[in-house]
Amino acid sequence: MEKCPNIEENLKDCPCTYEPCDKKGKCCECIKYHLVRNELPACCFPSEVEKTYDRSFGRFIEIHKK
Repeated sequence: MEKCPNIEENLKDCPCTYEPCDKKGKCCECIKYHLVRNELPACCFPSEVEKTYDRSFGRFIEIHKK
């Protein structure tokens, strides 16, 4: 696969706290990975929720209902 031309810039803003993640800074790969699993990526959640690794659509809706 071709190297992401935006990886350096993307890494500055990536809020993912999962350390062994090989998709950090590779937004296209990250989104595809999570959507296949019926999840959203870390960047869709506030940091306190992201740290729980519950990236489900249900959790996303729950935090945005308030």
